[in-house]
Amino acid sequence: MSPLSAPEFRRDALELPPRLILTEVAGRLVEISSSAASAALTITFTLVRQAQERGEPVGWVTSTASFFYPPDAARGGADLAALVVVRLANVESIARAGEKLLRSGGFGVVVLDLGAIDIPMPLQTRLTGLAHRHYTALICLTKKENAAFSLGSLVSLRAHAEKKRAADQRFICALRIVKDKRRGPTWNYEELYTGPAGLC
Repeated sequence: MSPLSAPEFRRDALELPPRLILTEVAGRLVEISSSAASAALTITFTLVRQAQERGEPVGWVTSTASFFYPPDAARGGADLAALVVVRLANVESIARAGEKLLRSGGFGVVVLDLGAIDIPMPLQTRLTGLAHRHYTALICLTKKENAAFSLGSLVSLRAHAEKKRAADQRFICALRIVKDKRRGPTWNYEELYTGPAGLC
């Protein structure tokens, strides 16, 4: 499978609202779901950049069949040299690898690119506890429709990412909040990004 692209990184105007800053998701199990051509990677790399600007390490666990496009991430401000990437042939091992990163206590953000797989509830319980203990933002990227169930009851924030084309190679990246244990699913977020040359 060809690498996934996270193309719309350059922000044009708006700043992230308080609900999306790193300190808001730290210590929480966050699920960002998406279907085709979504903004999930764009939104996630916004949090990655925030962590790196604070000097906090970031871990990214994914399968060998699915990956963000590194040149786009670098153009968007991500420090790839400081990003710990774990690629696994067995997608079922992604969550367990994430557990090892969390257990170290050395990461500000850990991203699990799960795709369509679920996490067993006992493992979710351990992941949630470790994220809370070490004040780490645990971001799970999943492939599903907005109406589909979340990973489980331990998910603190579930958002569905969407992308739509605006004018002049610009894209609106949106998060539709499906579940938020702190505030309730009462808010959404949109931001305008500029895509790279050649983006369809």
